[in-house]
Amino acid sequence: MKISEEELLIILEKAKAGKQIAFSMLLDAFWNDVYGFLLVRTENENDAEDITIQTFSKAFDKIDSYNSNFNFKTWLITIAKNLHIDLFRKRKRNILENINYGNDAVKKVLDDTPSIEDILITEQNLATLLQDIKKLKPNYQKIINLRYFNELSYAEISKELNEPISNVKVKLLRAKKLLSGIIKTKDKS
Repeated sequence: MKISEEELLIILEKAKAGKQIAFSMLLDAFWNDVYGFLLVRTENENDAEDITIQTFSKAFDKIDSYNSNFNFKTWLITIAKNLHIDLFRKRKRNILENINYGNDAVKKVLDDTPSIEDILITEQNLATLLQDIKKLKPNYQKIINLRYFNELSYAEISKELNEPISNVKVKLLRAKKLLSGIIKTKDKS
């Protein structure tokens, strides 16, 4: 979807006012640019998709800080680049930590069979997560279930819900943010 500079300014004002349709339009207009940029950098479709989603999430959270004197696409690409650098540094740090552990890391890799305690903790965490998901609105519950429990692709979810893929991406993004808020609020109390 191509939009003119005038249209972009109007859409950005609506986004700053919290209009969902504006976020969807921005996602449609710039998804391919950001995803393509990240795909070249990461050479990994999953990483590119994850960082693209994080980029839009961060951009939508910080939309009020966007300065219209600068190109919006450049702003998004800068966010994407910084998120990619953060991911790269984190992975590098994890690799170095694993090297420093030497034999312990090898033992972990060799014996990855979960203990009874690990299984119990996982089941308890899953039960807690399911309770938190139930606190979301039904449409957000459904999209999380389709994506993470039924493991459907965006295209399959789009077909299931009879909605454009961009709406699915935005709804999933929102659902994850709302769920994260529920979990963080619960952790503080």
